[in-house]
Amino acid sequence: MDEMRPSSGAAAHLGLASIFPPGLQAIYGECRRLYPDQANPLQVTAIVKYWLGGPDPLDYISMYRNVGCPGQDVPEHWHYVSLGLSDLYGDNRVHEFTGQEGPSGFGFELTFRLKREAGETAPPTWPAELMQGLARYVFQSENTFCSGDHISWHSPLDNSESRIQHMLLTEDPQMQPVQTPFGHISFLQIVGVCTEELQAAQQWNGQGILDLLRGVHIAGGPWLITDMRRGETIFEIDPHLQQERVDKGIETDGSNLSGVSAKCAWDDLSRPPEDEDDSRSICIGSQPRRLSDKDTEQIREALRKGLEIKSKSVLPPISSQRHSHDRPQQSVGHFQTQQISRSRKDSLESESSAAIVPHELVRTRQLESVHLKFNQESGTLLPLCLRGRLLHGRHFTYKSINGDTAITFVSTGVEGAFATEEHPYAAHGPWLQILLTEEFVEQMLADVQDLSPREVSKLPKEYSWPNKKLKISVLPDTVFDSPLQ
Repeated sequence: MDEMRPSSGAAAHLGLASIFPPGLQAIYGECRRLYPDQANPLQVTAIVKYWLGGPDPLDYISMYRNVGCPGQDVPEHWHYVSLGLSDLYGDNRVHEFTGQEGPSGFGFELTFRLKREAGETAPPTWPAELMQGLARYVFQSENTFCSGDHISWHSPLDNSESRIQHMLLTEDPQMQPVQTPFGHISFLQIVGVCTEELQAAQQWNGQGILDLLRGVHIAGGPWLITDMRRGETIFEIDPHLQQERVDKGIETDGSNLSGVSAKCAWDDLSRPPEDEDDSRSICIGSQPRRLSDKDTEQIREALRKGLEIKSKSVLPPISSQRHSHDRPQQSVGHFQTQQISRSRKDSLESESSAAIVPHELVRTRQLESVHLKFNQESGTLLPLCLRGRLLHGRHFTYKSINGDTAITFVSTGVEGAFATEEHPYAAHGPWLQILLTEEFVEQMLADVQDLSPREVSKLPKEYSWPNKKLKISVLPDTVFDSPLQ
């Protein structure tokens, strides 16, 4: 952040609003509504603006002192507001102007509420650096955030020893959406959470965990204020929350997590290893075949479709046509959240996903017997995949971080899959689909109940269903770090 410095505020607050860009005016106007006595707040300012080649996409982060709300038991805190994810200028210097009806820029700005420590006279500036990091991710990936999204950060937000190491996003409780000549802007608040709370959001949904945090005063309260000194998770504060709210929520609502980036692989046990077309040479060899653009498109659409609330989950047919629909976004951390968001770019596609084998030459194959391999982190999500997704008529995808391998579990209620009840194991290049009936899902759940993110298991672990010709192994990470796995 050496390219940024605190400043004494914006000239718009000094009576020069008429010469200020309309996008800035709109955000400043909403801030003035909340803080009429803080017309000139302390700001962190990018010295070299992003549109002049600077590294920081946010032109400014304004910092306000919020007195809280004693009637609602809301403590005094610092309130941070970003400026730059939306279109501030309307002249295409950063964002393409698309009219007044749609979103301004990415359509949102970030806010953050940090509990004020006793004796603190000025707001800490580390939240500004955090917001710049999130903004860089948005600009580089062109994936946007939505309320309920979770962000795996895997590090204390303030670089201390704090347990607050991840984030959820929600609507700011005070700031109202604004309309500008360049489109509309909403305000998404960053909420710091512990690892256990992030995992619960991944397994159930972000909104559910946000509601729990609102109900626990020291964990956020009604305005979801982040306290970096919080030493207990909501599940330690109230042990009943996990079983009575989260576990029951997954059972009732299912899970919003439709896929993860993972360490995984699969073998086709139907073919001898020396077979040229054996999946072992496709999935885990030193030169794996690449997913074609069409395959990538289908996986992306499958993940997106899995989040839509419908009577049936749908896997669309393979198609080379590009779509501009909502797409799943990647989290900043290792695992990938599949919350619905507006994106300008395919989140699963990379430059390396160009087809090595022409799509027309990669046929869909029915397999007789398969062996699935997961590392421990991926394996602990199997019960969630079965209970939270397949039993609710949905699907779940593991996308390998080591190549183009993908494993998608589908239920009988998913339309458009190339795996069928007659041929439950089917592969299209390195993408394997496995169709599981409800009866088999229940059987598998009973057998893999010892897989839990709360317990460290001794590896390797193996599960086998000979009558279904399916085998699953949970293996150490080192197995997947080997070039030949």
